[in-house]
Amino acid sequence: MPKNNGKWCHHILSFRDEWVAALPRALVSGFVKTDKDFHKIGKKSGTTVTFVIIEGWVITIASVGDSECIFDSANGGMYYLSADHRLDCNEEERERITASGGDIGRLNAGCGTEIGPLRCWPGGLCLSRSIGDRDVGEFIVPVPYIKQIKMSTAGGRLIISSDGVWDALSAEAALDCCRGMPPEAAAAQIVKEALQANGLRDDTTCIVIDILPQEKPAAPSPPPKKPVKYLLMSLFRKKPSESFSYKDKEYMEPDVVEELFEEGSALLSERLNTKYPLCNMFKLFMCAVCQIEMKPGEGSSVHAGTSSLVKVCPWDGPFLCSSCQEKKEAMEGKRPSDRHCIDSD
Repeated sequence: MPKNNGKWCHHILSFRDEWVAALPRALVSGFVKTDKDFHKIGKKSGTTVTFVIIEGWVITIASVGDSECIFDSANGGMYYLSADHRLDCNEEERERITASGGDIGRLNAGCGTEIGPLRCWPGGLCLSRSIGDRDVGEFIVPVPYIKQIKMSTAGGRLIISSDGVWDALSAEAALDCCRGMPPEAAAAQIVKEALQANGLRDDTTCIVIDILPQEKPAAPSPPPKKPVKYLLMSLFRKKPSESFSYKDKEYMEPDVVEELFEEGSALLSERLNTKYPLCNMFKLFMCAVCQIEMKPGEGSSVHAGTSSLVKVCPWDGPFLCSSCQEKKEAMEGKRPSDRHCIDSD
């Protein structure tokens, strides 16, 4: 065991805190890169995503589309951890799309009769965000809504479900119908309830995760009594300095749910910002999205061409390669999109 055990534990905890703090920016980069990879390999059909990372007591959720995630704390209280990107229920996203050059409307059944949900044209997608949909404009962005919470030490239950569940059940109904069940049975029960209520009209998938509190280690048994002569010697020995215990830290966490981070902007310049130290996030001459190495002077600042109240310079990082810079401009409506011009064969 190292002598400075407290210092080692402090460094471990500090590194974990930095890693958790860097996750929101890393997830934005990962989602955008995945969208580019979909197009590169010729995938035409896209997907919604609800991505969950559990690190210690911290839950990080990144989402695009209409699959949603809720958290039911064992201490009481329910938390919505994802955003609904359906155009019908998100006015801010509708305004962003129309400002970027997209058209929004319902299907025209003839004679002026409109049916179905609001959709974005070209393409007819009823969502404002997804990954990999090639037949819509670039203003259907893969930039995720991200939320981080720190659970209480009591733990709780996560429910992640596709829109087929949430179209049929409220969050409260989904939680109530499976209380007391183990996770696998709970997921099956939620799907069953959704099908009974609405039938099989859409993808109806559910994952349930129980995050249980750790059992505190049993108190150590008292040491055996020492003979009198050893007891007298021990009275004059120097007491060891008290060291920080990593296990003690685990049980000093707050007993309430704490919201750590929330951001839903669709702009890369706001999501790949410089609040977190760049040396820990990006190499200086590496694209912040696709991670390819660039020669000095090749990259463009993610802030280039943006209007911000905070003064930024063209040489302020992070930086994007030419391909990712073009994608950023297309997502913001500053460059014509060629997604909907791709041949259907």
